[in-house]
Order: sequence, then structure tokens, then C-alpha cells
Amino acid sequence: MLQHEFWLNLEYTWLAEQIGATWLFPLFNSLHVISITLMLGALLMLDLRLAGVAARVYPYRLLSRDFLPWIWLAFSVATITGIGLFITRASAHVLNPAFQWKMLLMLMAGVNMLIFHHRSVRLAKGWDRTIPLSIRLTGIASLVLWAGVMLGGRWMGHII
Repeated sequence: MLQHEFWLNLEYTWLAEQIGATWLFPLFNSLHVISITLMLGALLMLDLRLAGVAARVYPYRLLSRDFLPWIWLAFSVATITGIGLFITRASAHVLNPAFQWKMLLMLMAGVNMLIFHHRSVRLAKGWDRTIPLSIRLTGIASLVLWAGVMLGGRWMGHII
């Protein structure tokens, strides 16, 4: 019960009411979708390169140098707008199975990214030509996890 009260109180904060009852909600929603699209487009290129499926003529280091700043900028905007959207209906979202899956898959995508970065620091030399299977699987896992995050986000409004 205490947890439910916390989420309800969050919905009734000044900021949540301002976002939920004004033009800010459609603005946040639009910025959320645009930033996710930008992030996933850039991430798709990196993950397909890691998986060895596309852009094989480009060294991963060059692609990551070009795309990672955009990925992090877009992820930051998506996180800020996502939190803004979440607080307007927090008590309903935390009970929504689609939201729960979205958060779980996003956490798993983050862990996958941390594992990749840990491994890539050790294996970075020489794998632009021949990518180890573990790195390829990391790219494939990232694609699958982020696709699941997006599906969870789309299903949130349809599961009550």
C-alpha cells in the first residue's frame, strides 16, 4: 500500500500535473519518439557491424566514434522525456506488464552494453577484421533487447 501511495503522490506533483495537463505531454511524447528513433538508428548501425552483418568495410572504431555521441545524446533526451511521461501516470505504469518488461529489457540491454565495453577494451586490437563470436553475440543481443524495449513501449498503452 505504501508503494502505491508513493506512485500516486508522484502523479500529483506540480511537475507531473504540468506535463500531463498541458501541451508538454504531446511535446514530451514526440521528443521521446524522435530521440528513440535517432538512438536506435545509430545503434542499429553499430550492432549490425558488431554482428558482422553490415558495414563490414568500416572499422568499428570509426563507426563508434561517429555514432556513439549521437546515441548518448538521444538516449539522454529519451530518458528525460520518458521520466516526464512516466510521472504523469506512475501508479498505472508500475502495474503494467508491458512497462515492467520494458524496464527489465532496458536493464538487460544496459548490462549487455557494459559487458561489451569491458570485453571490447581487452579485445579491441585486431577484431576490426575478424570479430570474435562473443562480440557478434553481443551485437545480436543488443538488437533483440532494444527491439523488445520498443515493443514494450508500444504495448504499454494497450495493456491495462
